[in-house]
Amino acid sequence: MKWAVPALLLALALGSALLALGIGPVSIPASQVFSLLLSGGATPEARILRELRVPRVLAGLVVGAGLGLAGAVMQGVFRNPLADPYLLGVANGAAAGVVATLAFGISSREARPAAAFLGGVLAVFLCWRLGWRRRELGLILAGIALAALFSALTGFLLLAFAGTRRVEEFLFWSMGSLARVSWPELRILGPTVLAALGILLPWARELNALALGEEGALHLGVDPHRARRVLLGLSTVLASVTVAFCGVVAFVGLVVPHMVRLIVGPDHRLVLPAAAFTGGTLLVWADAAARTLRAPWELPLGTVTALLGAPFFLYLLWARLSKGL
Repeated sequence: MKWAVPALLLALALGSALLALGIGPVSIPASQVFSLLLSGGATPEARILRELRVPRVLAGLVVGAGLGLAGAVMQGVFRNPLADPYLLGVANGAAAGVVATLAFGISSREARPAAAFLGGVLAVFLCWRLGWRRRELGLILAGIALAALFSALTGFLLLAFAGTRRVEEFLFWSMGSLARVSWPELRILGPTVLAALGILLPWARELNALALGEEGALHLGVDPHRARRVLLGLSTVLASVTVAFCGVVAFVGLVVPHMVRLIVGPDHRLVLPAAAFTGGTLLVWADAAARTLRAPWELPLGTVTALLGAPFFLYLLWARLSKGL
């Protein structure tokens, strides 16, 4: 019975994706979505579904799953409920890596996630070194400072090396968007997130052990230093590959793990898959809102998620401060 809730969350994610296929400036009734996809016709609606909606909705599922997983892992590793890729500066570090490839004319799809990963690794390493002694708020303060530093570096690279067109392209991308994700990008995003999920699930025991502290983990036969390195590396890969193709989508990794822990409890064997499925559902609907609230104009996806996540972060921060941490 313990797997019933993750199974229901998976069904909810898939159902949300099917419904979201019909939502947009051009509305397509749900009853026609399947027939248009299977017909292989050349009608405008069929082309919109095949070329725009399907890759975009799949990207929402994959990116949301990756961010939800990354947030759950980072909160477990740092034993800090405020941790997530955005607040620890990982997303901004990854963005700086991507902009470096744009500024210096490196345009291959494979180079962008590699550069994003290097930027994300640098950010998480610096955040760890600067903020570990004050784990509760020290990490967050270090992350905020690093995010500002990487943002300044990003701005410098853009203004110094990139052309006007690339600056405009980056400004929209930097606020988060699934609009430019197509099938080639999904061929990198999808396998990366699925592989990370498959690798992380067996490490749920180590995450549970880390919740007991270093001594508790050692008593359970877990090497906390090795576990942290592996888990932080995988979560940084997840955060970086999403930034490489979709920009900075804030607060999904913060909010989703808290939501699923209220439903399935603290056991990471359930938290990890539940966070992946819930993150996918959340981002699919956030993207649907982004492309319909001001249609035919599109809102940045990161703006929508920040409107949801920033008040939640402020509540968590107030709760921690009220306890004197």
